[in-house]
Amino acid sequence: MVVAETILSQLLQVFKSEGIECHTEEGLVQRLGIQESQYKGLFSSREDMVRQVILFDLRQQELRDEEMLKRTTNSVEEIMMLLQNGIEDLKKLNPAYIIDLQQYFPEVWQLCLEHLSSYNYYLNLNIINKGILQGYFRKDINLQLVVKIIMEQFHMMINPVIFPPDRYELGEVFRSVYLYYVRGICTEQGAKLAEEYFSKNNI
Repeated sequence: MVVAETILSQLLQVFKSEGIECHTEEGLVQRLGIQESQYKGLFSSREDMVRQVILFDLRQQELRDEEMLKRTTNSVEEIMMLLQNGIEDLKKLNPAYIIDLQQYFPEVWQLCLEHLSSYNYYLNLNIINKGILQGYFRKDINLQLVVKIIMEQFHMMINPVIFPPDRYELGEVFRSVYLYYVRGICTEQGAKLAEEYFSKNNI
């Protein structure tokens, strides 16, 4: 990993675990153990720094998805693993990270939303379409609508107003939502795979 990527990776870890706005640029330079001139050579402004960190994160997510999907054996497992990993990532996030992005860096936050509605949408769409062709998902489903519902269910699950974390365990919410929904769009063969996935992963 080159120096710039190492710095972006370190900043990403700090932001995800502690939030963004609680840190000054001077404090971050100290935290990173680099010279201020090196920091200013990499980032033209605070917003540019946050933007680069987010773009780095999105690229890393895509690479991780690519590697993860190589280890799956069918499209039902692919869709479930993507959803489960998304939930696991969000469970590790400090809520201040998302709040800071939304409130103080709206243009950067918009990049996140655009990535979700483009990359994530079409990744899920292609997997489900492949599953239809393989006989795991029903042929009579409305593909675009199904993908839209899956993504909206994801947003609903991580909304603390709807499912307060002190009252609902996210893994159980995940099982309750996706086991039944995914099984509902599966053929008999696909439904067996969904059941096996939940059983194997102790969800």
